[in-house]
Amino acid sequence: MDQTTDYEAVIGLEVHIQLQTNSKAFCSDSTEFGSSPNTQTSIVSLAHPGTLPRPNKKQVEYAIRLGLALGCEINHNSYFDRKHYFYADLPKGFQTTQDGAPICIGGKVTFWVEGEMKSIRLNHIHMEEDAGKSLHEMDSDFSFIDLNRAGIPLLEMVTEPDFRSGEEVYCFINDLRRLVRFLEISDGNMEEGSLRCDCNISVRPKGQSTLNARCEVKNINSARFAKRAIEYEIERQTGMMEKGHKIQQETREFLTDQGVTQALRSKEDAHDYRYFPEPDILPIKITTAQLDEIRSSLPTLPNEFRRIFLEEFDLTFDDSEIIIENLSRAKYFKSFIKRNPSIPPKLAANFFINKWYPAEDAGEISTAFEEKYITQFLELIEAGLIAASIAYQRLWPELIKKPQDVLPLCERLNLVQSNDQDEIENLAKEVLVENPDQLEKYKNGKKGILTFFMGQVMRKSKGKANPEMARKTLEKLLGD
Repeated sequence: MDQTTDYEAVIGLEVHIQLQTNSKAFCSDSTEFGSSPNTQTSIVSLAHPGTLPRPNKKQVEYAIRLGLALGCEINHNSYFDRKHYFYADLPKGFQTTQDGAPICIGGKVTFWVEGEMKSIRLNHIHMEEDAGKSLHEMDSDFSFIDLNRAGIPLLEMVTEPDFRSGEEVYCFINDLRRLVRFLEISDGNMEEGSLRCDCNISVRPKGQSTLNARCEVKNINSARFAKRAIEYEIERQTGMMEKGHKIQQETREFLTDQGVTQALRSKEDAHDYRYFPEPDILPIKITTAQLDEIRSSLPTLPNEFRRIFLEEFDLTFDDSEIIIENLSRAKYFKSFIKRNPSIPPKLAANFFINKWYPAEDAGEISTAFEEKYITQFLELIEAGLIAASIAYQRLWPELIKKPQDVLPLCERLNLVQSNDQDEIENLAKEVLVENPDQLEKYKNGKKGILTFFMGQVMRKSKGKANPEMARKTLEKLLGD
């Protein structure tokens, strides 16, 4: 939305996080993704008469892990409720969820938007089960139901309406996906439905404190789609208000191929679901000892890694984000720098991001590749014994093929950098003598030709001249 407008957006999210458990929320059905339709079901998930639910201990533990990571208050006495509605993919006629006493209360999510930190307050996080999946594309005359997903354990995170733009939501979702992966409670794969969000959007005149009617855009499974849906909905509602039209409270869907939202139905209120406590499941009692045990098992979280990389290692924000995208890589990078204090973190980050990670992703790193070879490789560059460009272009491919001690390999390949001042000066003088036209242009103010001279020196030295020494020598000879 154009920031010059007289209106502002008020946005809240309901994020559904599919948990990485082996069995469903209230029965022992498998949760494996991608199985044939209706093969991961049982009499419980199909809601046969007389069947009873049994809570999943892992779902409770994972809810607490997320709550502690986000500074929530953990409810020591939590219970489940029934949320009633009729739909074909909900065999029981109600969803087992939490309404009156959610397991996590309050808390906040801190993330980065365009290089600045922002915090979003949480209302609560509650446990629930997923519904089945309706398939409408297989036949124009019929809809099919796959109940493999029915009963999959979920956490629903409900934020306060603190977002003001689609960009903020985009960054929030990406950070949340990283967090649940760090906590190892969900794979966060939005394309598989492991992370979905409903966006509640309203628009009001700037300065107005009360909220206008909101529209809920349901089941968005991509951070990019969430951003696009919100931006479209803000534009739509703003346009209606400017024309004096009233915004209807309703549920909408986002059509990804068209980039627009369309109405599905009027928006339900809580009383429409006729909540009441689930009589077949006992309240969930959480002890202080259980909380302490789970708290002690939490890993270093993304924001702490980010702080270390930015403040202690002086990395750029972009480099930090790439490294902390993966927990094992973030942990290894931190420990590598601690073990190798002589190697500048920026040099190491450049190596890991541009060389090691791509090779690792491509399966090119053999088990014989010991850390000492990484250390030796970077120490050669830092000591000025080989130019970084030559190391990456010519030494690294050989090291990947056959991991070995790096200095002997560098010497065999005749790549050891020359730091001989007299040799470099002689090469520089030759270059200037051989290129009188370029020299004249340089003297007439075309200073960019220095790069050409540098290239010629490096060519003559077969890439072995110390680039910094070559530059300073040329500048001296050119009178700069």
